[in-house]
Amino acid sequence: MRSLLIAFTCLTILSPLWPFGENPVPGSPLIIVNKTTNQLAFVNEGKVVKVYPVATGKKPESTPEGIFLTLFKTEYPGYSRKGIPGGDKDNPLGSRWIGFNANDTQGRTFGIHGTNRPESIGTRVSAGCIRMRNSDVEELYEQVPLGTKVRIVTGWKSFEAIGKEDGAILSIKRQDSSG
Repeated sequence: MRSLLIAFTCLTILSPLWPFGENPVPGSPLIIVNKTTNQLAFVNEGKVVKVYPVATGKKPESTPEGIFLTLFKTEYPGYSRKGIPGGDKDNPLGSRWIGFNANDTQGRTFGIHGTNRPESIGTRVSAGCIRMRNSDVEELYEQVPLGTKVRIVTGWKSFEAIGKEDGAILSIKRQDSSG
């Protein structure tokens, strides 16, 4: 499995088109995070499947903007900075981790994760990660394969417009915007 992930990562990094250009597989999964609205959209099969509220970085530069790839996923991640094991009620990473390769971190520093502080959702409070309610990140985790593009933006463009730019949405078909 690890060799497949490495091969996939090398191919996508070396490709002149993807992940930084037009999506070669229209309708493939895409995660869009808008730091302006503190929302995350999961796009799949050409439509916005669901929009979730999130927490983002305290400072504008804390949560990096750009296009990244999910490279690492785990259930009940441990919080190594403070030696807190996965599943512990004091663990700030919650029940799931979806790591992406921002700033060449290989998915182990920046991620979309749960939280033990659900009241922080909707705010700008993190060190740079994207926080979600545990129930929301568990739902997303099951749908997101490794190699899924993560696009982090600021601004007021709709998720549909961003998805069209990335080739993940061929026409506007919003399914659900509940959160």
